[in-house]
Amino acid sequence: MRTGVVGGTFDPPHLAHLVLAAAARRALALDRVMFVVAADPWLKAERAVSPAVTRLRMLRGAIAPLVWAEASTVELERSGPSYASDTMTALAQGGGEWWFVLGADALADLPRWHEPQRLLAVARLAVAQRPDAALALGELARAVPGVEARLDPVTMPSLWVSSTELRARARAGRSLDVLVSQTVQAVIAELGLYGGG
Repeated sequence: MRTGVVGGTFDPPHLAHLVLAAAARRALALDRVMFVVAADPWLKAERAVSPAVTRLRMLRGAIAPLVWAEASTVELERSGPSYASDTMTALAQGGGEWWFVLGADALADLPRWHEPQRLLAVARLAVAQRPDAALALGELARAVPGVEARLDPVTMPSLWVSSTELRARARAGRSLDVLVSQTVQAVIAELGLYGGG
């Protein structure tokens, strides 16, 4: 089975997450895409993150219509920081072919990640990029030897939406229509997330 993994805090999950997953599925002929909710995202330590159970609830609502998508709780089931290398090693033990799906901006940070070589040993990297952009690998290839042989480009349209922007919109009482699913909007309203309402 060919599986792509999209990891994140999903605080909240939004249109760009879904478009990224769909683009990777199409480009790499993936059988399924797993969305992994980060329990303790080490890269987000500077800000408060909504409770994991809330983020998982929103994610499940966002992907419910997608028969090829599933939510994984693998990171919620263990303690400590959430590292892609640990998650992918655990998932890959089940066999099959694995891709870790990320944006070109996140790829540039790969040298800062926890054990990037271990991640590359168990999964290929599906890297989303704009149609008019080429990946700049010079510095990255020096910092993480062999990375270029483990990359699969995924073309996706530019979507100028981020969870940070959506939290600010919710806080200001602005509409999230089209940017997040109705289910996600309902959870945000019900729980008064992000100080909106």
